[in-house]
Amino acid sequence: MIEVKKLVKRFGLKTVLSGLDFQVEEGEFVALLGPNGAGKTTFLRILASLARPSMGEIRIAGYRLPAQAAAVRRRLGVVSHMPLLYGDLTAEENLIFFGQMYAVPRLAPRIDEVLELVGLTARRRDLLRTFSRGMQQRLAIGRAVLHDPEVMLFDEPHTGLDQDACDMLDKILRDVAARGRTVVMTSHDLARVEDLASRFDVLSRGVIAASVRRSDIRRNGLLAFYRQSLEEA
Repeated sequence: MIEVKKLVKRFGLKTVLSGLDFQVEEGEFVALLGPNGAGKTTFLRILASLARPSMGEIRIAGYRLPAQAAAVRRRLGVVSHMPLLYGDLTAEENLIFFGQMYAVPRLAPRIDEVLELVGLTARRRDLLRTFSRGMQQRLAIGRAVLHDPEVMLFDEPHTGLDQDACDMLDKILRDVAARGRTVVMTSHDLARVEDLASRFDVLSRGVIAASVRRSDIRRNGLLAFYRQSLEEA
């Protein structure tokens, strides 16, 4: 579903990604781990077609990036550090806009389902700019799942959410995974992702330094694997 070969991303003289190889099969849930500055957000932005690579080959669902970015975007749901929503539209109007853009069938009842799912039914007619950061993140999650995409990219999605919203997001993630969708998520919360993902990749020094499936994690758990991977990178 996702295939990346020799990906390089440079910002001036600084190389953030240095020949990264990455592959995700259909239906896998991969947690991308790494310290601050490792390039996780940059990598997800490239996969989401929000940034262009300096070099390398990227295919998502058989389409090449950046050449076929429009076709890729129709198959993606993205939750990033920016909500990617419109402040002068209501919650409902934001979902109508994106739903029409993605030609979502039975859009009105689907919007009702999504607003209920993310706990914003009572605020559906309020302008987004009146929402707290956590409420904007809730709606961004709703936007990402609205069109039931094949691939979902989450960049630290729990950031800014309260405990109830984090539990809501975990439920959505488990549901997405159970329906065979492909998920890539960055996170610093190892305890939370250990119960969600099926595979864990550690990004360090611009490449994938280590990878392990949940079933292969030893008794000491994900934290020990993560620390060891960084020490050996």
